[in-house]
Amino acid sequence: MQDLNVTIIQSDLVWENIDANLSRFEDKIKTIKTPTDLIVLPEMFSTGFTMQSVQYAESINGKTIKWMARMSQTSQAVVTGSIIIHEGGRYYNRLIWMRPDGSWTHYDKKHLFAMGGEHQSYSAGTERLIVELKGWKICPMICYDLRFPVWARNTEDYDVLIYVANWPSVRVEHWRSLLVARAIENQVYAIGVNRVHTDNAGNYYSGHSAIIEPQGEKLFEKAHVEVIHTHRLSKIYLHKTREKLPFLMDRDTFELK
Repeated sequence: MQDLNVTIIQSDLVWENIDANLSRFEDKIKTIKTPTDLIVLPEMFSTGFTMQSVQYAESINGKTIKWMARMSQTSQAVVTGSIIIHEGGRYYNRLIWMRPDGSWTHYDKKHLFAMGGEHQSYSAGTERLIVELKGWKICPMICYDLRFPVWARNTEDYDVLIYVANWPSVRVEHWRSLLVARAIENQVYAIGVNRVHTDNAGNYYSGHSAIIEPQGEKLFEKAHVEVIHTHRLSKIYLHKTREKLPFLMDRDTFELK
């Protein structure tokens, strides 16, 4: 059983400036000295949480996808985070899971934040994504998805649940509490990567990016400042937790429609 090294990058974002954000994250990735298997960036890391989907969307062969491929190959780690994608006449808040060999898969945000008008600018995804890395099964999701536990229910025995986000400080206690709840109820490591500082819409983000172990203990949390943090997740600890407290065998079965 291999452990998994995960690096989270909590950063400010330059509003609606793809080139500036890619340059900023490239500099940050270059500073990572600890060997890592996975680098997690925030939601809409190349633009900030803009509703200008038509203006800032890229194709699946666009500059950000190519940049992610280069960063993943250079770091020899999976790089993930969400960006704005235009495909088939629709616009998506799409998480890209980029591997070092240049192959990738994606997850389109299921729950769109209607109070912020996201449903008017983007189309909702319909399928979850479960990916494997070093023998770990990982389920990546995006921001507002955190509020909907049925969507995250661990029916596939995945090991890590990831949320990339632009979650404002005014509701940060919801973020902090729900991340712990998702870890406990699914018996997984829950990882939340949020942005910091103020966007051009006047929303302040405190970060509170966190790594939480399967019994709800916070292994790491940081607020209000930019941070790059690498943490080792223990597969042995995960298995021992599930063996000692086999709650998942009593989970409800259901089908999403």
